[in-house]
Amino acid sequence: MAMFLYRLGRFSFRHKWWVIVSWLLLGALVIALVAAFNPKFSKDFELPGTDSDKAMSIMEKDFTAVNERQLEASTSVLIAADDGLAAHTADIDGLVAKLKTLPDIFEPDTIVNPVTAADAEPAIAASVLGDKGQVGLIQVQQNIKVEDLTIEDKEQFEDILSEFRTGGLDVRGTGSLMQVQEQGGTAEMLGFVVAFVVMIVAFAALVAAFIPIITGILGVLISINLVTLGAGIFNMNESATGIITMLGIAVSIDYALFIVSRYRTELNLGGTREAAAGRAVGTAGTAVVFAGLTVVIAVVALAVVGIPFVSQMGAGAGLAVVIAVLGAITLIPALLGAFGRFAFSPRIKGLRHGDEPESRVSNGQRTAKFLTKYPLPIALVALAFLAIIATPMTKLELGLSFSSDAEVPATELLKRGFGEGVNGQLLVVLNETDGADVAGVATETIDHIKTLSNVANPDQLTWIGNGPDQANPQAGATAALIAVTPQTSPSGEQTHELMEQIREYSSTTEAAGATLNVGGQTAIMSDISAKLSSALIPYLILVVGLAFIILMVVFRSILVPLTATIGFIFSICATFGATVAIFQQGIFGLITHTQPIISFLPIFMIGVVFGLAMDYQVFLVTRMREEYVHGLSAKEAVLVGYKHGARVVASAAVIMISVFAAFMLAPDTTSKMMGFALAAAVFFDAFIIRMIVVPALLALMGDKAWWMPAWLDKIVPNVDIEGASIREIPIDDTLAPDGKPLATKAGAAS
Repeated sequence: MAMFLYRLGRFSFRHKWWVIVSWLLLGALVIALVAAFNPKFSKDFELPGTDSDKAMSIMEKDFTAVNERQLEASTSVLIAADDGLAAHTADIDGLVAKLKTLPDIFEPDTIVNPVTAADAEPAIAASVLGDKGQVGLIQVQQNIKVEDLTIEDKEQFEDILSEFRTGGLDVRGTGSLMQVQEQGGTAEMLGFVVAFVVMIVAFAALVAAFIPIITGILGVLISINLVTLGAGIFNMNESATGIITMLGIAVSIDYALFIVSRYRTELNLGGTREAAAGRAVGTAGTAVVFAGLTVVIAVVALAVVGIPFVSQMGAGAGLAVVIAVLGAITLIPALLGAFGRFAFSPRIKGLRHGDEPESRVSNGQRTAKFLTKYPLPIALVALAFLAIIATPMTKLELGLSFSSDAEVPATELLKRGFGEGVNGQLLVVLNETDGADVAGVATETIDHIKTLSNVANPDQLTWIGNGPDQANPQAGATAALIAVTPQTSPSGEQTHELMEQIREYSSTTEAAGATLNVGGQTAIMSDISAKLSSALIPYLILVVGLAFIILMVVFRSILVPLTATIGFIFSICATFGATVAIFQQGIFGLITHTQPIISFLPIFMIGVVFGLAMDYQVFLVTRMREEYVHGLSAKEAVLVGYKHGARVVASAAVIMISVFAAFMLAPDTTSKMMGFALAAAVFFDAFIIRMIVVPALLALMGDKAWWMPAWLDKIVPNVDIEGASIREIPIDDTLAPDGKPLATKAGAAS
């Protein structure tokens, strides 16, 4: 592996312009294809094999119109006045008229003044007027697919609401139009800016700081556009793009940082720049490949959960990591070749340039001496600190809601006037199997649902059929659809309980010859949460097991992978604790509107963070392994490896944290929560576990840390992560045509 990457690094350096142009052409090609085909992401959530999926399949066949409406824009407008809405009739009429001017309104006559509607039809009064006439509800349906709504549509809608939010009348919105997201860019740009500053400090040179930025931008650009092209072939959810951006930027810059840093070290040892690039890719590049492999395994393994949008997020993230690795081992040496002797210029005074004499004591060396002097108490204190932060984890509550903070005022009005479940209907589908009387089964099912708690307006429950006569669809129906509105929020535990209570009635309907399934977006979200919870432990076992094997191959040790894994458990628990404290309990007041933790966050965070944790484990500990194999004592290997690796790992972690934390600026809570959790996880794992606990434990274990049973040592492949074969190559020479070293004097890959 090391020798292959050594040759690849030299090849890319020597043929720099071909490599650079190839990458640019690839980027231009995928951008052109996206522009030509204009593929669209899906915004719906499907869950094959679940009860909700079965319900949606029946709806697609027997209730096509209702199913189509599920995919089109639906927005709720809430109006409120403390002196009663009847006192604001003129303003409400004006609001209704303006709402009808929104594009592609479905049945404009259904957009009415709730006060007028309640007076005209007392039977529907409770569904449009609440809180003693102080809160009203106007539903706006549009013949536009949710994914086709634009930011201009949202701005037009918000302008209308703002215009009539006056004179004691409060007007708020929630739903499709309010959930349109602005084009991203702010978080990414901030992440790049912070990364650039960190790399200026790390390299003390402007040109070198630009190189990882170039590869990061190009890598993410290619990844996003490739996934976008995939959306034109597969039914892909748009949520896949968010993690690609976050993870793609972070790992692209990190991997480039490791290669460029090692290149500078190799340059200081002498020889040609081409040879230095080869040695950098052969040593640090080997670590990049295996670190990237652990991340890819961690995120792609999300497919075992069996949820399409989670699998898509994992696959997209895996693609971004693969491109980042390829960029690091090919594009980086090509760029180093293009910049030549100007790569580390202009030098910035006052910063450490990396070419200082080995005798100079660095902060990393001072830290390593302290860690190895008191390893046991330091490790115990660090782990105790993480355990304390993890305490709020015991209060963890999971839910699945993608409402933004801007929708909170509207949802509060919904709760006040009608119950939070108005926009979260459960769609109960009955389908005959043995020539059953669907009408009778539907009536009995409604009577049963009326007896359940948490049902809003039970007296208004009815059913529609799929009969051939559109004027009387109940006649001759073979399927029935009942829309049940819960009183509590779609993501609430009580709504989930109501759904399960309705599903339990299926045994009764089956005895009468009809199946019963519950569908709709609320049911799908609930099923997703349940499936994620049940898959968490199997997924964790799979990922940890595969990564343990990889780390065992890399380090040829049992205890090093074991400490890496145990340390990860501490860091991930601390992250859960901090996330619960901030977003669920509202500690420090950083989040105005607290809510349960997004149900897919734990499993996805475990996948991403485990991969990243192993990144830092590989980058820091491979240097220690390298020094130990080449003759240093276990303690000395920790000292030297830490001295050379701590600065780079710390820089990489700061970049990763900055990129993730920047996503807390996003308007949607999903991005905020994911950004915070990932940033916190990297901080805990990189700075506490990898840079404090792991070196301390390695020093404490001594030679035992690198022990492996003889029988296992024989069957584990040797991937030469230490670059032993590269050390045989002369610093100032090259390889023979057959790829073998021309001489055997020791090189300097140290």
